[in-house]
Amino acid sequence: MRSSVRVRIKEVNPVPAEADRLRRTPLQEIFWTRTSLLLTVLIVVAGLSLWISSTMDPGAGKTLLTSLGTGTLISAVVGFGQTLITATASQRAMVTPVIEESRRALEALSAEYRSLNKEFFPTHVFEATTDPDPLFNRVMTEDLDVTRHYFFRGFSARHAAARLLLSRTERELRVVIADPRDEGAISGRARYLLRSEEAGMDYETIQARLDDEISIGLVGLFLARGRCSLVDITVVADPPLDRLEVFDESVWVTLYSDIRGATTLYPRTLRFSEGSFLYNKERSEFLRISQSRSGRHFRISTTTTRTDFLALYEKITGSPLSEENFLELEGKFHAFRKEFTKLAELNP
Repeated sequence: MRSSVRVRIKEVNPVPAEADRLRRTPLQEIFWTRTSLLLTVLIVVAGLSLWISSTMDPGAGKTLLTSLGTGTLISAVVGFGQTLITATASQRAMVTPVIEESRRALEALSAEYRSLNKEFFPTHVFEATTDPDPLFNRVMTEDLDVTRHYFFRGFSARHAAARLLLSRTERELRVVIADPRDEGAISGRARYLLRSEEAGMDYETIQARLDDEISIGLVGLFLARGRCSLVDITVVADPPLDRLEVFDESVWVTLYSDIRGATTLYPRTLRFSEGSFLYNKERSEFLRISQSRSGRHFRISTTTTRTDFLALYEKITGSPLSEENFLELEGKFHAFRKEFTKLAELNP
């Protein structure tokens, strides 16, 4: 099964371990510096002097040791107080501003990394597979459900039409597909399929299958017109090999050009969020192609009748479509839709 990987840059921790070590209390400042050694010596001298003097008889020696112990003890207490005040002032004047400045710098760096994450890195990566991935189709369906403008650039738009028939929301659909009247438009996809097929498959058989898929996709778009306020179709002679689906909040790029997935039916797919570099680039490129004068443009609306579509089909493909052939293609599309819905585990 196709595997999905969420890609994100590891955010920078705004408060690193080094900063935590700097954030010490004044008491910690006292007992983790050389001042602690001096205070310890003074207390030991004071304690020893007072203890020795308590064992001596009254006299000059006892008085001297008592005075030494008392003075040393007072010096230790005063030194402790001075060190405490100095450590507190130093903490406020030097360490705290450095910590705050470091935090602000790291927060800015973290924000920049998050921006780069959204700008250039995909939110999802779906690896190549030979079977439809339920997670892939579920996430794409969620994007479709909140989309008002759905752009599709691919080969036959069969999957786009099938997804639309599963939806209950009206939207505008624009598709860019291969021109069935141009053999070069089909050759790229045919070569890709040749690499993934068994050794006995020939080019002509695959080309005939692709011609059939385009016809099925056109009929599917006609059947899905009730889910769309407008179906705008552009056929081009040299469509990009990679499939593109643009939603209001994301863009999906299916990499048929990725040679690593050349032996699988469903290539590697990347999802980018709205506002990313790829989203803006691919959306602009799609609009350029769909509005280009070099392409042939057609429209299907809710008022398009079957007779209108039969005439439109002949304009697109260059071949007439009889009522019997239409019914045959309609049956093939519904069979494809049901199979796709089951394999992708989408609710009908």
